[in-house]
Amino acid sequence: KGADLKLLGIATPYVCSEGMTDLKASMEQCKTEEDLVAVLTDHETPISSPFSLEGHRAEIEGCFGQPSLDAVLAALRDTDSEFTRKQLATLAKMSPRSLLVTHRLLSEARELSYEQCFRVELNASHEIVESGEFTEGVRALLIDKDNSPTWKPATLEEVTPEMLARYFERENTEIWQPL
Repeated sequence: KGADLKLLGIATPYVCSEGMTDLKASMEQCKTEEDLVAVLTDHETPISSPFSLEGHRAEIEGCFGQPSLDAVLAALRDTDSEFTRKQLATLAKMSPRSLLVTHRLLSEARELSYEQCFRVELNASHEIVESGEFTEGVRALLIDKDNSPTWKPATLEEVTPEMLARYFERENTEIWQPL
C-alpha cells in the first residue's frame, strides 16, 4: 500500500494509481532532477486514510528501524508477538541476498538524491536479475507454483560482502539513461 509507505516515511511522495497516467506524461517532459521533484510534488496525492497497521506501529518502528538486517531479525524474535512471528515467517521465505540488498537500499536511500536513488536501484535490479534470484523467485511463484525457491546462497550467513558489493559498486552505464 503506497499510502502506508508514505505514512511510514519510507516513500515520498505518494501518487495514487488513478494519477499515474498524468504523472507519467509529466515525467516524460522532465530534463533535470529539479523538474522531476517539481512534477512529483505537483502530482502528490493527499492521504486521507489512516495507516493500516497503526496498531503495530511501535513494533514496526522498533523492529524494522534497526541498522542491520541481523538486528531487524533479532528484534522481531525478541518482540515475539503474533505480528512479529508473521513477519519472520514471511522474511524466512525470501532470498537472503535480496533481503540484504533491500535493507541496504532502504537504509541508504534517505541520504541520496532522486537521481542517485534511481541509479542505485537500477543497478541493484540489474544485478538481481543477473544473479538468478529474480528468475528463481518467478519460477517458484509463477511457473512451477511450488512456492519453494532454491536460493543461492540459501542463508544470510552464506551471503558474502563480495556478493553484495556487486549490487552497489558497478554502474550499468549501458542501461542508464539520465533524465
